[in-house]
Amino acid sequence: MARIPGPPPLDGLKRRIEESRRARPARRSGQFIRETFLLERDAARQKAREWFDTWPKAAYWTEVESWRPLEGDRIEFTMRRLPSAD
Repeated sequence: MARIPGPPPLDGLKRRIEESRRARPARRSGQFIRETFLLERDAARQKAREWFDTWPKAAYWTEVESWRPLEGDRIEFTMRRLPSAD
């Protein structure tokens, strides 16, 4: 009579998942840092310039990710940049 094998051992899979989870914080350095602001138009321009001066676009890929005008001449916008200039 043929024997039906049980489920495969999961030790190797569990070990690979754990290794991946431990390595994840090191990979986070490649993710963008985002910050959202809600400011008057002139203050919004000043804040964006501040970001570009502090984290130059060429080194940090700094950009205005999204923006939208709101009532009262206010702007809601999200800036993003890389965490380091590697």
